[in-house]
Amino acid sequence: MRISPRTGRWKRLTAAVLTGFLLLFAAIPARAAELPRFLKELSPGDLVPGATAFGPLREEVPVAPVLKDGATVGYAYLTSDFVGTTGYSGKPIHVVAAMSPDAVLTGIRLVDHAEPIVLVGIPQAKMTRLVEGYAGVDLKVEAAAGGSAHDLDIISGATVTVMVIDDSIIRAGLKVARALGLGGLAPEVRSTGPARAIDREMRAVEDWGTLAGDGTIRRLTIDVGQVNRAFAEQGDPRAAARPERGPETDAFIDMAVAQVSVPSVGLSLLGQQEYANLEAWLQEGEHAILVAARGRYSFKGSGYVRGGIFDRIQLIQGDRSVRFFDKQHRRLGEIAADGAPAFTEIDLFRIPADAGFDPTQPWRLQLLVQRAVGPVEKTFLTFDLGYRLPDRYTTPVGAPAAFDAATGEAEAKAALWQRIWRDRQVEIAGLAVMLTVLTGAFFFQMQATRNERAFFWFRMTFLTFTLVFIGWYANAQLSVVNLMALAGALKSGFSWDAFLLDPLVFILWFSVAAALIFWGRGAYCGWLCPFGALQELTNRIAQALGVPQLRLPWGLHERLWPLKYIIFLVLFGVSLASIPLAETLAEVEPFKTAIVLKFARAWPFVAFVVVLLLAGLFIERFYCRYLCPLGAALAIPARMRMFDWLKRYHECGHPCQTCSNECPVQAIHPTGEIAPNECINCLHCQVLYQSKAKCPVVIRQVKRREALAKSGLAPTETPKAKEKSHA
Repeated sequence: MRISPRTGRWKRLTAAVLTGFLLLFAAIPARAAELPRFLKELSPGDLVPGATAFGPLREEVPVAPVLKDGATVGYAYLTSDFVGTTGYSGKPIHVVAAMSPDAVLTGIRLVDHAEPIVLVGIPQAKMTRLVEGYAGVDLKVEAAAGGSAHDLDIISGATVTVMVIDDSIIRAGLKVARALGLGGLAPEVRSTGPARAIDREMRAVEDWGTLAGDGTIRRLTIDVGQVNRAFAEQGDPRAAARPERGPETDAFIDMAVAQVSVPSVGLSLLGQQEYANLEAWLQEGEHAILVAARGRYSFKGSGYVRGGIFDRIQLIQGDRSVRFFDKQHRRLGEIAADGAPAFTEIDLFRIPADAGFDPTQPWRLQLLVQRAVGPVEKTFLTFDLGYRLPDRYTTPVGAPAAFDAATGEAEAKAALWQRIWRDRQVEIAGLAVMLTVLTGAFFFQMQATRNERAFFWFRMTFLTFTLVFIGWYANAQLSVVNLMALAGALKSGFSWDAFLLDPLVFILWFSVAAALIFWGRGAYCGWLCPFGALQELTNRIAQALGVPQLRLPWGLHERLWPLKYIIFLVLFGVSLASIPLAETLAEVEPFKTAIVLKFARAWPFVAFVVVLLLAGLFIERFYCRYLCPLGAALAIPARMRMFDWLKRYHECGHPCQTCSNECPVQAIHPTGEIAPNECINCLHCQVLYQSKAKCPVVIRQVKRREALAKSGLAPTETPKAKEKSHA
């Protein structure tokens, strides 16, 4: 492709400005926040009702007593002083919270953040109500349930931000409660002796009596009388009025548990063949337990169905809990150990590698017992079966184990993003299918574009999925704000955790990076951008209704291209000095209003989007062509793409103007060259390349073949126009 001197100067200027911004960016220092600074802006009564003052910051832990008439009635802390989880912006979300001496949260305030979705999208009042709603959460219960005892309210469009706030409040609160010994929560005991590991060489086979006698097998036995008394003591008269019938000494449940991924235990209880099957089932880092029971009550429950979750049991170790799904479960016919009693339920449960389970440390299996108190209403009790693997199955390894706070924080951050990825498996699978289909269409573009009508409906269907699924449902609209967040993260210390918190956005950025090498920016802008899809779909409807389409003169059109690059460079430059200001100015992007918030926003923002969409009814993808800073940001590195896929004839532009006139975004120069920085890879030019009705070259070839066929002569060479690829 020929490049004019004017275009070359523009590229050199862009590179120089960008380099200058990067140098400036590297010199800007990061800022830290501290609890005393935020307490100056708060009233004690905001955190503990009736409180009158804050006490001095404690020396051993950054916590301030909350006082009422000189007496301590609570303890205030800043979440970011205890946990390092960062938000979507790549920065911590600062929340000041207070708890009572009984480890119950009394007041919470969101005091500082840089979350773009809140700064310029979700109303601040909505986030404030969500954060203040944590008042009343009992951290003793959270400690027992691994931090999952409370309900998590998700705000549409702010999933990542909400989950980060939730993680910060609960984890920081548990650390404070343990450090101060509030509510009876003791500090976590870290082993001062040598670390221990499972002895894989020990494979002795023992009988049931030996295993039960030394604690290898632990049992929980509850009779009818015990469960009836427990429900009566709970205080719900409806539960007490519906006791279990029969003798009080009858077994309600007799449950046994053992850690069968330990070789000696597994061989003893499962036998040689079943243990070999277990080893084949378990992946690296996974463990397994055996749960067997008999009696009236089933630990699996009659409501359990294939593909579901076992909601009556959960494994708890420290602050972590594991619930088991069908894919983590196998039935067992019998117990192989000599002298084993008969059980009606015998099952194996696999503990995932990412659960953070340590087989050498104590854990407990919590049993949920339910009782109906109405037609559909139930009440519940929990019973714990504690377990500790006897030391004879372990061996000391290495020096005394020291607790590394940085490692523990990194593990907690990893657990958060892994939890989010597990929760969004359906959306991830859907996006993976879309990316696979699109990749196939690009690699086999000539076959995909052979039938004009079929390709048109394929594109319209794909864009509809992009708008509805990626955009309105999954809120995975990429934005120039993502790039500014990346710049901020590089400045303050890069971490993958912040970017992994939104799996669909992460996958899209990864795919965009790969696509830039193969196809340039068009793979995203033309197919995967929800707002781009909205513009094209509305323009197609407008065309169907007869709305006239405007085509700007090439000279004016070419001079409007640089607007989006100027907008991007201005935003990037401002972000180096002030990320919040840059994120506010990034409202030039209509994505939050139209896609993330689905037009549920103040009227000026909605009016701005409506104006852009109205312009797009007359000039297809008006915003993409001239104003989109994200498109500009992607176009700059897209120059490094390694392949030219779009086929062209020598006659393109010399003199044929069919493709140039029909290009939806006028990305084809009148001389025939495709401008790769402006092309959205819609593949319409490839449809025309094969069209027997529109392409003069193809029409001429067809006529030649027809003429030769009528003449009855067999040509020695099939006429074929020379091809060229765009530069």
